[in-house]
Amino acid sequence: MPDLPVAQTLHRKGHWTGSPLRCRLTYDDRFLRRKVLSTLDDLRFLVDLDHTESLDHGDALELTDGRLIEVIAAEEQLTEITGPDLVRLAWHVGNRHTPCQIEAGRLLIQRNHVMADMLTRLGATLRDVVEPFTPEGGAYGHGRTHSHDH
Repeated sequence: MPDLPVAQTLHRKGHWTGSPLRCRLTYDDRFLRRKVLSTLDDLRFLVDLDHTESLDHGDALELTDGRLIEVIAAEEQLTEITGPDLVRLAWHVGNRHTPCQIEAGRLLIQRNHVMADMLTRLGATLRDVVEPFTPEGGAYGHGRTHSHDH
């Protein structure tokens, strides 16, 4: 990669300060080890981490010259799930290892017609929304939830 700035250090949200550049990434794009990305100001840079990381909204990548690039969760096409028995619906979503953002009064998942059909049959009310997606982490509050083929 011809003379791209390189980011090899990740700072978690709340553990960095400054006025960073910003990079907007989807949930899927925030799972990476080595990839060329661009900031909102069109600065191309190479992420080259020691191992694959799940980046969260508010984390920052540090370039070798000390500049920081804040990770911003991009808006995505999601399905909002509501219903009278949200705990039961959340159990069914989790039982299928589907990434899920859990909030008071609603769940958010990436759009998926198979999940939508199942949830409708279970009595859920569904609504398509476009919002940033920051699902719950894996076991012990970190990591990723993967499908059954992991």
